[in-house]
Amino acid sequence: MLNQLTISNLAAKLAKREASAREAVQSCLDQIARVDGRVGAFLSADPADAFKQADAADRALAEGTTHAQKPLLGVPIAIKDVIAVKDQPLSCASRILQKYVSPYDATVVEKLRAAGAIVFGRLNMDEFAMGSSTENSAFGPTKNPWDTSRIPGGSSGGSAAAVAADECIGSLGSDTGGSIRQPAALCGCVGFKPTYGRVSRYGLVAFASSLDQIGPLTKDVRDTATLLEVISGLDNRDSTSVPQPVPRYATIIGEGIKGLKLGLPKEYLVGGIDPDVNNAVRIAVAQLQKLGAEIQEISLPHTDCAVATYYIVATAEASANLARFDGIRYGLRVDGTDPIELYAKTRGTGFGAEVKRRIILGTYVLSSGYHDAYYLRAQKVRTLIQQDFLKAFEHVDAIVTPTTPTAAFTIGEKSGDPLQMYLSDIFTISCNLAGICGISLPCGFTTSTPKLPIGLQLLGKPFGEETILKLAHAYEQSTGWHREKPRL
Repeated sequence: MLNQLTISNLAAKLAKREASAREAVQSCLDQIARVDGRVGAFLSADPADAFKQADAADRALAEGTTHAQKPLLGVPIAIKDVIAVKDQPLSCASRILQKYVSPYDATVVEKLRAAGAIVFGRLNMDEFAMGSSTENSAFGPTKNPWDTSRIPGGSSGGSAAAVAADECIGSLGSDTGGSIRQPAALCGCVGFKPTYGRVSRYGLVAFASSLDQIGPLTKDVRDTATLLEVISGLDNRDSTSVPQPVPRYATIIGEGIKGLKLGLPKEYLVGGIDPDVNNAVRIAVAQLQKLGAEIQEISLPHTDCAVATYYIVATAEASANLARFDGIRYGLRVDGTDPIELYAKTRGTGFGAEVKRRIILGTYVLSSGYHDAYYLRAQKVRTLIQQDFLKAFEHVDAIVTPTTPTAAFTIGEKSGDPLQMYLSDIFTISCNLAGICGISLPCGFTTSTPKLPIGLQLLGKPFGEETILKLAHAYEQSTGWHREKPRL
């Protein structure tokens, strides 16, 4: 079945004319029809538009266009519902934007189209990317394909679940504090958070502008390298985009890792980690050592400040960014007797509980009398966290950690305790605060029944994507975890 293939395998079949792009789209749509009622990864799909793109791809293939020219030609890629796709819904899984349709393509979508990808479907998420479980969507939760009584992670839960359930060939998500890597770990796929500035944020609905990054979720590391290479690069429409050359990631990943130095932070392998996660990560570290990497213990001393720092910086930026959703310019409008009542009714009706919580918290830490005590202090601690990583990278080439402290928990288990939910991202948050790159890939399963995926996280230097991709690919090729599939 074509929907089960990786990007590279599907591209090979399309190039040999053993399959068509139209058949690939149909295979994905058939799988969506078969399993998405149980998984809930998709908010919407537009088959007519997808087939139109597929027919154009088939014509290009017939005319001799190669995958060397267009590396994603004929490959269906699904998109998190926080990234703009022209003439498609852009709801951010929120009622306040329920009927909004994007008038333009995000830069990453333009790049996908230029590479020949078939851009289809809107993937479920936590509302405005605020959450760790995809339970905060206004349109219902997404469920983990490995056990539909459990969460898929968040906020890119739909993006990870769709890949794990073979409902698409690959997907894009966004990562503000682990929102690509954490669901990738919990759903057993590969998720990559690029260095801040590597991938354009133009067309990404902002949550926390100094933390947000778009990245790929795929079935293996080679596919991640291919997608990352396509979407990376300078964009003058994004003032934070950095003019760094984009390496040929898909070519580089096959290089050996012998002699690369890997740091193991003592602050990350501590009490509170599930024993299965702890064991799987330690075995993975030993495997990397067997492949030629050198392991040494390092210290990231401000790790225990990361969660508090993140939830001050991120909520402050969210409170400013979400002020635009006021019922005047676009989206939901609930009329009132005066503008203040209109704003209050619109935002009170349109936003869910978690979004309201974060706006209130962010407004509080920015308010007069509290700005210096909370927001300014958090920014100073953020600098210390970044310096911890830069000092560590003077001695090591990459850092290895668990992606999450536990495997996927049950739906509703933590929804009544925001602090426990926030701690789900304890190992991923620092990467965003420091602006570095990170990848999560499968490294084992729990011993429970049903078995649940466990993720290994590799963190790299700023613009050091090629190093962690090489490490991830070498590890992946020496194990078989990425070939395991959920039974739906």
